[in-house]
Formats: sequence, C-alpha cells, structure tokens
Amino acid sequence: MNWSIVFFIAMMLLLLRILRLRIRANTTRSESFKRLAPKDQLAVLKECLLNNPSETNLRNLGNFAEQTSQKIDIESYRPFLKSQLAIFGRKDAIAEDNELYAAETKWMDKIKPLEFEEAETFKSENDTPKYIERSLEGISRLYSDDAILGELAKLAPDYPHASELAESYKQLMQTRDESLADDKSLEALRKLKDAWEEDLLNVRLVGSRQ
Repeated sequence: MNWSIVFFIAMMLLLLRILRLRIRANTTRSESFKRLAPKDQLAVLKECLLNNPSETNLRNLGNFAEQTSQKIDIESYRPFLKSQLAIFGRKDAIAEDNELYAAETKWMDKIKPLEFEEAETFKSENDTPKYIERSLEGISRLYSDDAILGELAKLAPDYPHASELAESYKQLMQTRDESLADDKSLEALRKLKDAWEEDLLNVRLVGSRQ
C-alpha cells in the first residue's frame, strides 16, 4: 500500500484537498493564481495532475513549463492518462491504481521542486542555513520514497538531522506497508505522516555546518 491508498480511503480530507487544488488549477489565469510564487504554482499544478490525472491538468502543467522555460516532457505522461481510463471500473482497480500511482509519483519527482534551485544558489553563496531550509521545503514537495530518501541523503553532510529523518521515514514506510485498510488504522497513519512532515520542516541548525 502507498500514500495514494492511505489518503484515498481517508475520503473527506482528500476530497477537500483535491477540490481546493482543482479550483486553483482551473483558474490558472486568475489573479490569485498569478500572485503565487512560481515554486508554489508548480507545486499546485503537479499535485492537481497527480491527484486528478486529466488532459486539462496536464495542459496546465505544460503551459507553465512553456511560460517559465522549464524542461518538462509532458508527452511522456500521456500513457498514464490512458492507463487511468483503462482500469476505471475494474474489480481490481484499487490494486492497479496503487501501482499506477507509484509510477506517476516517480515521473512527477523528475520535475524537481523549484525550492532546490534556490537551495543550490544559497549553497553557492555559503549560506548554509538558507540552503538547508530550502532543501527541506523541496523535500516536503516530493512524492516518491526514493526521491525523498535520496534528497535526505544528499542533505545529511550539511544537516545531520536529515539522517534521523531518513530513518524515521523508513519506519513510516514500513508502518504504511503493514497498515490495515480500516479507517482507524489509516487515520493513525495519516497522523504519523503529518508528524513526520512537521519534523521535516522544523529546521534544527544545532550541529549543522555553518
């Protein structure tokens, strides 16, 4: 089981989140969307596409790429749209969607959050605290286990707590994979995930390289 199934079964929270993101994605020409920083626009568009794979959301991401000169291979996502249609209504749709979601998250994480660009700029300026802060913000916007663990490993030399975060995330992965699919278990798992993300974004500079 992956995070897609966890949040899918926690219906109310997920539906509210998707609704908010759909509204933002469908109003990309509105002033409220334009006022968002590019890194936030990208995060919204990626999450909309991941949670609601559609031609509209894919086109919105493509438009963003053109306007900001981001290198995003939009066409390589289209097979996922076809796969979503193919499994719709099948008896084993949940299991197949679980596998498809895992593949989609790996595709999505090839589009690195723009926070990582900011982080590298701060690193080149020897501003380690800002480098750490932006890197952690970027990690919070990743989806796949491999990408999250990879970026934590990269950050660890400058931020020792990243190693602890990686270990706690591995424990979270194990709990997720062994979790039952009942509401009580999934709600407990959601709380654990939220607590891990809070720890991730709670920057601890003591012991970090300055």
